[in-house]
Amino acid sequence: MSRHLERLLQIDALLRSGQRQTVVSLAEATEVSERTIRSDLAFLRDRFNAPLEYSTKQGHYYTDPEWRLPSISLSQGELFALTLGAKMLEAYAGFTYADELRSAVERLSERLPEQTWVDLQQIADERVVFRAGAETYPDPVIWQRLVEACRNFRQVWMRYFTASRNAESERVLDPYLLHIYRGTNAYVIGFCHKRQAIRWFRVDRIRELQVLKEKFVPDPNFNAKEHLSKIFQSEVGGKPVPVTIWFDASTAPYVRERRWHPTQEIQEHPDGSLTLHLVVGGLNELKRWILGYGKGAVVKEPPELVEMVREEVEGMSEQYFRGVEP
Repeated sequence: MSRHLERLLQIDALLRSGQRQTVVSLAEATEVSERTIRSDLAFLRDRFNAPLEYSTKQGHYYTDPEWRLPSISLSQGELFALTLGAKMLEAYAGFTYADELRSAVERLSERLPEQTWVDLQQIADERVVFRAGAETYPDPVIWQRLVEACRNFRQVWMRYFTASRNAESERVLDPYLLHIYRGTNAYVIGFCHKRQAIRWFRVDRIRELQVLKEKFVPDPNFNAKEHLSKIFQSEVGGKPVPVTIWFDASTAPYVRERRWHPTQEIQEHPDGSLTLHLVVGGLNELKRWILGYGKGAVVKEPPELVEMVREEVEGMSEQYFRGVEP
C-alpha cells in the first residue's frame, strides 16, 4: 500500500471517529505538515467526490455518512466470503491467522454502509456454522517458523514425535510446502535428510523446531500437484500400486457421492454395488479407510492390502470374541 493511500485511509477513519477534526489535528495524527493535509482533503473532494464540509463547531466532516472511500472495491458477496473465511479459521483450532483475518475483514467493512455490514455479520454468526471435528493443536510459534522457512528456503532442525513408533527423533528438513488436510491436519512436506526422501510431518507432532542458517534449493523434479495426486488422504511412501475395492449396494452411495482420489474410476454393477479402482502409494491409510465401511467393503487387490485387512479383522475378532484383559 502506498504511503499516500495509507494516509487517506487514516484521514477517512479520523473523520468518522466522531471527534472534531481540524487541519492541525489531522496533521498531528498523521505526522505530516498542515499543507499536506490540505492537499489530501482537496484530493478527497476532487478525485473521489467526498462530501466534505467544514464548520467551526464540527470541524471537517462528511455531510453524507454513507459515503465510502472507494480505495478498496469489494462487493457484499466478497466481503461475506471473507467473513465466512474468518469463521472457518476460528473453527479449525490451532491456527494463528483467525484473529488477523477477522481484523482485516472488520477494516474492510468500513468501506460498506454500517447496516449492510451488520446484516452480513449477523448472517455469518447466526446462520452459518462450521465444525472442525477432531481438533489438533499445532504450536503457533512452530507454525510461524515453518512459514518463514518455506518462504526463505531455509533448512529446519526439528525434534519429531512419530506416533506409529511412539518415539521421538531429530531431523533436518528442507521444507517445500505446508499442506492443511481436511482443514485441521497441518503437514509440512519436504526433503528429509535422515531418510533422503520427500516426507510429510504433522506440524502438531513437532516437539521443537529451529530455523537454520543453511539455505536449500528445492528438487527441480518435485511437483507439488503431482506429488499430492499420488497419495491417499495423508499417507506418503511406497511405489504407487493399483487398488481394487468392492462396495456392496448399501455402502455404494457413500462412495459414489465423493471423489476420493484423482486416479479413481468407478465400475457400476447391476445390483447397485460398485467397484472402485485407484492407484496409490502407501496402503496403511487406505486400510483404515476401508475398515471404516465394515463388511460393506471388500479389497480385491493388491494381495498385500488384502492381507493387511485380513490380519486387522482377525485381530479385532480375537479382541472382541476371545476377550482382552485391560
